[in-house]
Amino acid sequence: MDDTNKTFQEVTRRTLHRGRKFDFEQVVLRTPAGEEFARECVRHPGAVVILPILEAPGLPPRIVFVRNERFALGKALLELPAGTREQGEDPTRTAHRELLEETGYQAATLTPLSRFHTTPGMTDELMWAYAASGLTHLGQRPEPDEALSVVLIDARDALAMASDGRLADAKSIATILIAHQRGLFTSSPPH
Repeated sequence: MDDTNKTFQEVTRRTLHRGRKFDFEQVVLRTPAGEEFARECVRHPGAVVILPILEAPGLPPRIVFVRNERFALGKALLELPAGTREQGEDPTRTAHRELLEETGYQAATLTPLSRFHTTPGMTDELMWAYAASGLTHLGQRPEPDEALSVVLIDARDALAMASDGRLADAKSIATILIAHQRGLFTSSPPH
């Protein structure tokens, strides 16, 4: 779809709050009829989500998840590791950094899977999804404001959880389903 044919014209943009990782803005728009209205949005530098596939001889592939304490929800969620890009940082570099910080694993290979807007009704956040393989455990290095625990789940179970609603995190669900569709792991049991 061609996004150059915009219906609304931007009149003004004002930062309401500058945050540590993102900003909150108010944008005034004009309709083709000349009416103006204001909307608020989160301006985000972008983020990554990583699908770490842990393989060991004689075992089915396992996915490395984190149980992540989410203050906005008041509970912990089971998620794939993810994180915010530093301003101007290459997404692949972010993925390597976040994977090590959150899970303690370093990847020999990061394979780009997709990129998508997470919540286009409220933010411009663009997220890059990667599959990580050739994992070596070096030790978790979470940031001081992160409460994370590592959880290993059989890839078949992870796929079932993404499909049946046991996973509630959209970036994790989308990434698992994309990786499965690309044949990175199968849902059939090993022989």
